[in-house]
Amino acid sequence: MSEESTSVARQTTLRSIAPAFLVSDVNATAAWYAEQLGFATAGIFPRTGPASWASLQRGGAEIMLQRLEGYEKPRLYDSRDGGVWDAYVRTHGVHALYEIVRHAPFLRMPLTKQPYGDWEFEIEDPNGYVLVFGGDEDLSREEA
Repeated sequence: MSEESTSVARQTTLRSIAPAFLVSDVNATAAWYAEQLGFATAGIFPRTGPASWASLQRGGAEIMLQRLEGYEKPRLYDSRDGGVWDAYVRTHGVHALYEIVRHAPFLRMPLTKQPYGDWEFEIEDPNGYVLVFGGDEDLSREEA
């Protein structure tokens, strides 16, 4: 890095990042995230008819959806040991959220204490995107 770019980098703060998922139906996907995981649609365009873009938010987490008609995500989950994730959601209250989804058909991996200390579970949305919800705040719970 040049001295000038290093100076600019020191003045820049990255505040958040939001994955953008390609989907064939933004409206149906937004509805699924609301019904299954409690996300709110913070923005959608256009407001009527088939949407081409949406921002879904819950707490500090955001997922953007972009429509690509006929798009089907390649199924890569089993292509490497440990799976393939599309987003990792750092979660306060991971045990409580898991209790809501523990019997859902979209659950890929049950709540598991990982060797690095986090409790994690995985879900797969209707488009094939795999999200991991993880946190370590529930240390007082018994490890099951």
